[in-house]
Amino acid sequence: MKKISSILYAILILCFLSSLPLHANEIGKEVKITYLGHAAFKFVSPKGVVIYVDPFLSGNPKTPPELKAVEKADLILVTHGHGDHVGDTLAIAEKTNARIVAIPELGRYLTRKSAKNVTGMNKGGTFTSHGVAITMVHALHSSSVTEGDQVIYTGEPAGFVIRFENGFTLYHAGDTGVFGDMKIIGEIYKPEISILPIGSHFTMDPREAAYGAKLLGSKYVIPIHYGTFPVLTGTAEEFVKLMKEVPQTKVLVVKPGETVQ
Repeated sequence: MKKISSILYAILILCFLSSLPLHANEIGKEVKITYLGHAAFKFVSPKGVVIYVDPFLSGNPKTPPELKAVEKADLILVTHGHGDHVGDTLAIAEKTNARIVAIPELGRYLTRKSAKNVTGMNKGGTFTSHGVAITMVHALHSSSVTEGDQVIYTGEPAGFVIRFENGFTLYHAGDTGVFGDMKIIGEIYKPEISILPIGSHFTMDPREAAYGAKLLGSKYVIPIHYGTFPVLTGTAEEFVKLMKEVPQTKVLVVKPGETVQ
Protein backbone atom coordinates (compact mmCIF):
# COMPACT_ATOMS: atom_id res chain seq x y z
CA MET A 1 0.00 0.00 0.00
CA LYS A 2 2.85 2.36 0.88
CA LYS A 3 4.53 1.54 -2.45
CA ILE A 4 1.35 2.42 -4.40
CA SER A 5 0.99 5.68 -2.43
CA SER A 6 4.59 6.58 -3.22
CA ILE A 7 4.04 5.95 -6.93
CA LEU A 8 0.87 8.06 -6.95
CA TYR A 9 2.69 10.85 -5.11
CA ALA A 10 5.52 10.76 -7.65
CA ILE A 11 3.03 10.95 -10.54
CA LEU A 12 1.32 13.97 -8.96
CA ILE A 13 4.67 15.75 -8.53
CA LEU A 14 5.58 15.10 -12.18
CA CYS A 15 2.21 16.41 -13.36
CA PHE A 16 2.68 19.55 -11.27
CA LEU A 17 6.18 20.19 -12.58
CA SER A 18 5.08 19.71 -16.19
CA SER A 19 2.43 22.40 -15.74
CA LEU A 20 4.91 25.06 -14.60
CA PRO A 21 5.93 27.80 -17.06
CA LEU A 22 9.12 27.27 -19.03
CA HIS A 23 12.18 29.12 -17.75
CA ALA A 24 15.17 30.55 -19.58
CA ASN A 25 17.38 27.54 -18.96
CA GLU A 26 14.70 25.37 -20.60
CA ILE A 27 13.98 27.64 -23.59
CA GLY A 28 16.75 30.16 -24.08
CA LYS A 29 19.49 28.43 -22.07
CA GLU A 30 20.13 31.61 -20.05
CA VAL A 31 19.47 33.90 -23.03
CA LYS A 32 16.85 36.49 -22.08
CA ILE A 33 14.40 37.15 -24.91
CA THR A 34 12.24 40.26 -24.49
CA TYR A 35 9.55 41.07 -27.05
CA LEU A 36 9.15 44.80 -27.60
CA GLY A 37 6.19 44.66 -29.98
CA HIS A 38 5.88 44.45 -33.79
CA ALA A 39 9.23 42.94 -34.88
CA ALA A 40 11.41 44.49 -32.17
CA PHE A 41 13.36 42.36 -29.69
CA LYS A 42 15.96 42.72 -27.00
CA PHE A 43 18.23 39.74 -26.38
CA VAL A 44 20.63 39.52 -23.45
CA SER A 45 23.27 36.82 -23.79
CA PRO A 46 24.60 34.66 -20.94
CA LYS A 47 27.59 37.02 -20.66
CA GLY A 48 25.44 40.14 -20.69
CA VAL A 49 25.76 41.16 -24.35
CA VAL A 50 22.71 43.28 -25.22
CA ILE A 51 21.37 42.91 -28.75
CA TYR A 52 18.44 44.79 -30.26
CA VAL A 53 16.77 43.65 -33.48
CA ASP A 54 14.66 46.10 -35.50
CA PRO A 55 14.28 48.57 -32.59
CA PHE A 56 11.07 50.33 -33.62
CA LEU A 57 10.28 51.64 -30.12
CA SER A 58 9.40 55.34 -29.77
CA GLY A 59 6.71 55.24 -32.47
CA ASN A 60 5.56 51.72 -31.72
CA PRO A 61 2.08 51.59 -30.15
CA LYS A 62 2.80 48.11 -28.80
CA THR A 63 6.06 48.86 -27.00
CA PRO A 64 5.50 49.37 -23.25
CA PRO A 65 6.46 52.94 -22.24
CA GLU A 66 9.06 51.76 -19.74
CA LEU A 67 10.93 49.89 -22.50
CA LYS A 68 11.10 52.71 -25.04
CA ALA A 69 14.22 54.25 -23.49
CA VAL A 70 17.40 52.24 -24.09
CA GLU A 71 20.30 52.59 -21.67
CA LYS A 72 22.62 49.89 -22.98
CA ALA A 73 23.10 48.18 -26.32
CA ASP A 74 26.11 46.38 -27.77
CA LEU A 75 24.68 45.36 -31.14
CA ILE A 76 21.73 46.53 -33.25
CA LEU A 77 20.66 44.21 -36.06
CA VAL A 78 18.47 45.78 -38.75
CA THR A 79 16.71 43.43 -41.17
CA HIS A 80 15.72 46.05 -43.77
CA GLY A 81 15.16 49.74 -44.39
CA HIS A 82 11.46 50.22 -43.68
CA GLY A 83 10.73 52.71 -40.91
CA ASP A 84 8.95 50.22 -38.68
CA HIS A 85 12.19 48.22 -38.51
CA VAL A 86 14.97 50.82 -38.62
CA GLY A 87 12.97 52.64 -35.96
CA ASP A 88 15.23 54.16 -33.29
CA THR A 89 18.44 52.59 -34.57
CA LEU A 90 20.33 55.86 -35.05
CA ALA A 91 19.31 57.33 -31.69
CA ILE A 92 20.19 54.14 -29.80
CA ALA A 93 23.54 53.81 -31.58
CA GLU A 94 24.45 57.42 -30.81
CA LYS A 95 23.53 57.05 -27.14
CA THR A 96 25.14 53.66 -26.50
CA ASN A 97 27.87 53.44 -29.16
CA ALA A 98 26.34 50.13 -30.23
CA ARG A 99 27.50 48.54 -33.46
CA ILE A 100 24.87 48.42 -36.21
CA VAL A 101 24.77 45.32 -38.40
CA ALA A 102 22.91 45.52 -41.71
CA ILE A 103 23.15 44.71 -45.41
CA PRO A 104 25.75 47.03 -47.07
CA GLU A 105 23.35 49.40 -48.85
CA LEU A 106 21.35 50.00 -45.68
CA GLY A 107 24.57 50.29 -43.70
CA ARG A 108 25.84 53.02 -46.03
CA TYR A 109 22.54 54.87 -45.76
CA LEU A 110 22.72 54.78 -41.95
CA THR A 111 26.35 55.94 -42.06
CA ARG A 112 25.33 58.96 -44.14
CA LYS A 113 22.70 59.69 -41.49
CA SER A 114 25.30 59.88 -38.68
CA ALA A 115 25.91 56.25 -37.64
CA LYS A 116 29.57 55.71 -36.72
CA ASN A 117 29.90 52.00 -35.97
CA VAL A 118 28.36 50.08 -38.85
CA THR A 119 29.19 46.61 -40.10
CA GLY A 120 27.84 45.82 -43.53
CA MET A 121 27.43 42.15 -44.30
CA ASN A 122 25.57 40.01 -46.78
CA LYS A 123 23.51 36.87 -46.97
CA GLY A 124 25.40 33.72 -46.09
CA GLY A 125 28.06 35.69 -44.23
CA THR A 126 28.75 35.47 -40.50
CA PHE A 127 29.98 38.30 -38.29
CA THR A 128 31.13 37.55 -34.74
CA SER A 129 31.14 40.20 -32.02
CA HIS A 130 31.32 39.86 -28.23
CA GLY A 131 31.36 36.08 -28.71
CA VAL A 132 28.01 36.10 -30.54
CA ALA A 133 27.92 34.82 -34.14
CA ILE A 134 25.46 36.59 -36.44
CA THR A 135 24.62 35.05 -39.81
CA MET A 136 22.60 36.97 -42.37
CA VAL A 137 20.07 34.89 -44.30
CA HIS A 138 17.47 35.40 -47.00
CA ALA A 139 14.12 37.15 -46.58
CA LEU A 140 11.36 37.58 -49.17
CA HIS A 141 10.32 41.23 -48.94
CA SER A 142 11.48 44.70 -50.06
CA SER A 143 13.68 47.37 -48.50
CA SER A 144 13.66 51.13 -48.92
CA VAL A 145 13.48 54.45 -47.10
CA THR A 146 11.10 57.24 -48.07
CA GLU A 147 12.31 60.82 -47.68
CA GLY A 148 9.74 63.32 -48.89
CA ASP A 149 8.74 62.21 -52.37
CA GLN A 150 11.96 60.23 -52.84
CA VAL A 151 12.24 56.47 -52.34
CA ILE A 152 15.78 55.37 -51.50
CA TYR A 153 16.82 51.78 -52.17
CA THR A 154 18.47 50.21 -49.12
CA GLY A 155 19.52 46.82 -50.45
CA GLU A 156 17.77 43.51 -50.04
CA PRO A 157 15.84 42.49 -46.93
CA ALA A 158 17.33 39.86 -44.66
CA GLY A 159 16.84 37.68 -41.64
CA PHE A 160 19.37 36.87 -38.93
CA VAL A 161 20.49 33.64 -37.31
CA ILE A 162 22.06 34.42 -33.93
CA ARG A 163 24.28 31.91 -32.15
CA PHE A 164 25.04 32.94 -28.57
CA GLU A 165 28.17 32.14 -26.56
CA ASN A 166 26.60 29.03 -25.04
CA GLY A 167 25.57 27.61 -28.43
CA PHE A 168 21.90 28.53 -28.17
CA THR A 169 20.67 29.58 -31.63
CA LEU A 170 17.62 31.52 -32.77
CA TYR A 171 16.34 32.79 -36.11
CA HIS A 172 14.67 36.18 -36.57
CA ALA A 173 13.05 36.12 -40.01
CA GLY A 174 12.50 39.87 -40.31
CA ASP A 175 9.68 40.70 -42.73
CA THR A 176 9.20 37.86 -45.17
CA GLY A 177 6.92 35.63 -47.13
CA VAL A 178 7.39 31.90 -46.81
CA PHE A 179 10.16 30.43 -48.97
CA GLY A 180 11.46 26.90 -49.49
CA ASP A 181 14.96 27.64 -48.24
CA MET A 182 13.61 27.98 -44.72
CA LYS A 183 14.19 24.24 -44.73
CA ILE A 184 17.87 24.87 -45.46
CA ILE A 185 18.07 27.42 -42.64
CA GLY A 186 16.63 24.79 -40.33
CA GLU A 187 19.01 22.08 -41.54
CA ILE A 188 22.21 24.14 -41.45
CA TYR A 189 21.75 26.34 -38.39
CA LYS A 190 19.21 24.32 -36.39
CA PRO A 191 17.65 27.30 -34.55
CA GLU A 192 15.93 26.25 -31.35
CA ILE A 193 13.60 29.25 -31.62
CA SER A 194 12.27 30.74 -34.86
CA ILE A 195 10.69 34.20 -34.77
CA LEU A 196 8.21 34.56 -37.64
CA PRO A 197 5.86 37.32 -38.86
CA ILE A 198 2.20 36.33 -39.16
CA GLY A 199 0.32 39.61 -39.77
CA SER A 200 -0.34 39.20 -43.52
CA HIS A 201 -0.61 42.05 -46.08
CA PHE A 202 3.12 42.89 -45.88
CA THR A 203 4.39 39.49 -44.68
CA MET A 204 3.31 35.90 -44.21
CA ASP A 205 -0.12 35.20 -42.81
CA PRO A 206 -0.66 32.53 -40.12
CA ARG A 207 -1.11 29.75 -42.70
CA GLU A 208 2.15 30.54 -44.49
CA ALA A 209 3.98 31.07 -41.20
CA ALA A 210 2.83 27.66 -39.94
CA TYR A 211 4.21 26.10 -43.12
CA GLY A 212 7.46 28.00 -42.61
CA ALA A 213 7.65 26.69 -39.05
CA LYS A 214 7.23 23.17 -40.40
CA LEU A 215 10.13 23.70 -42.82
CA LEU A 216 12.36 25.13 -40.08
CA GLY A 217 11.68 22.39 -37.54
CA SER A 218 12.55 24.52 -34.50
CA LYS A 219 11.56 23.44 -31.01
CA TYR A 220 9.76 26.76 -30.44
CA VAL A 221 8.27 29.49 -32.61
CA ILE A 222 7.33 33.05 -31.61
CA PRO A 223 4.77 34.87 -33.80
CA ILE A 224 5.40 38.58 -34.45
CA HIS A 225 4.43 41.51 -36.70
CA TYR A 226 0.69 41.30 -36.05
CA GLY A 227 -1.85 43.52 -34.33
CA THR A 228 0.31 46.65 -34.45
CA PHE A 229 -1.82 48.32 -37.12
CA PRO A 230 -5.32 47.47 -38.45
CA VAL A 231 -3.95 46.26 -41.79
CA LEU A 232 -2.12 43.41 -40.03
CA THR A 233 -5.05 41.04 -39.73
CA GLY A 234 -3.28 37.77 -38.90
CA THR A 235 -3.79 36.65 -35.30
CA ALA A 236 -1.88 34.57 -32.81
CA GLU A 237 -5.03 32.54 -32.15
CA GLU A 238 -5.26 31.49 -35.78
CA PHE A 239 -1.55 30.69 -35.85
CA VAL A 240 -1.79 28.53 -32.72
CA LYS A 241 -4.69 26.64 -34.27
CA LEU A 242 -2.80 25.97 -37.50
CA MET A 243 0.32 24.93 -35.61
CA LYS A 244 -1.53 21.92 -34.23
CA GLU A 245 -0.54 20.33 -37.53
CA VAL A 246 3.13 20.93 -36.62
CA PRO A 247 3.24 19.13 -33.24
CA GLN A 248 7.04 19.07 -33.04
CA THR A 249 7.10 22.86 -32.60
CA LYS A 250 5.64 24.64 -29.56
CA VAL A 251 4.16 28.11 -30.05
CA LEU A 252 5.23 30.77 -27.57
CA VAL A 253 2.78 33.68 -27.73
CA VAL A 254 4.83 36.40 -26.07
CA LYS A 255 3.15 39.71 -25.25
CA PRO A 256 5.02 42.99 -25.76
CA GLY A 257 7.11 43.62 -22.66
CA GLU A 258 7.30 39.97 -21.67
CA THR A 259 10.58 38.09 -21.33
CA VAL A 260 10.85 34.40 -22.07
CA GLN A 261 12.39 32.93 -18.95
